[in-house]
Parts: sequence; C-alpha cells; structure tokens
Amino acid sequence: MSDKKALVVIDLQNDYLWEKRKSKFTYDTKTLIQNVNEAITSYKADGYDIIYIKHILSKLLWGVGFSIRGTEGAEYYDGVKIVSDLIFEKNWPDSYTSKAFRDHMEKEAYSEVVLCGIDECGCVGATAKGAAKTGVKVKMLTDCIGSTFFDSKRQKMRDKLKGLGVQYIFTK
Repeated sequence: MSDKKALVVIDLQNDYLWEKRKSKFTYDTKTLIQNVNEAITSYKADGYDIIYIKHILSKLLWGVGFSIRGTEGAEYYDGVKIVSDLIFEKNWPDSYTSKAFRDHMEKEAYSEVVLCGIDECGCVGATAKGAAKTGVKVKMLTDCIGSTFFDSKRQKMRDKLKGLGVQYIFTK
C-alpha cells in the first residue's frame, strides 16, 4: 500500500438535503454541509484525494422514490464543494460494491480512507465495513456524518465498526 489517502464524501444528494426532501430525511443540512466543506478544504490542503459517491437507483428498484437516475434529486446538493472529478455511482449501500470505485481504490492503493456524508447507519457505515475488509485504515469523520437513526442504533453501529478497527475522529 502507498501513503495515499482519501476523503470519501458519501451521498450528499438533493433528495436527502434540499427543501423538497421527504420528511424522513431530517438531516441538519446547513451544519452538515458547512462541516463537510470545511473538511474538504482541510483534507485537500493536506494532500488527500477527495472522492464523491452518489447513490443511484433505477426508477423501479425497491420503489423508494429517491436517488432516481436522471432526476434533479439524485444530483449532488448545490452547497457541497466539488473539488475533483473523482465521482462514482453506486447502487448498494457499500461504495465498494461499485466496480468503478473499487477498481479506483485498488489502483491508487490508498493506505487510509476518511469517510463522511450520510447516513452513519446506512451507506457511510456500510462503506466503512467494506473499506475495513480491504485492510486500509478507516476513519469516520464524526462531525461530518449525518444520521436519522436513534442514538441506540448509532451506538450499535459504532461498536460494530470499532470492532473492525474503524476509528471515530473529528474534523482537524
């Protein structure tokens, strides 16, 4: 493995963050995006690659009604600072299920990934598990991760991830 490191920004899309979002997505958009943008600036300045992940579903898959390919809702939220063209799509919670993302991660041989975005008990947590399986150092950027789940469920996820060697940290 190299000394390359990446900040992976997960699923900060309109459907979850904009004013027209479904009521179940109760993220504090303003605070989350402000924290993530500060992290993007800081980590980029420290030489990390900045990678963006988009959760994309076909219109009929599971009938969930969000993250639908080709819709405005599936696009990245306008407030997110985009500083690279490393943007990957996934269809499942774990970003490592995306062949293009997985191939990129293997090619670059990152030694560390720092994760942020939404949701801690969903796609961010699943990606942390996927990353841990590859043997890289995994860090969860606590103040840059949103969750709509109860504290007890978040704690259960954190305990599981810590058991896999995942570290929880705050923005530098």
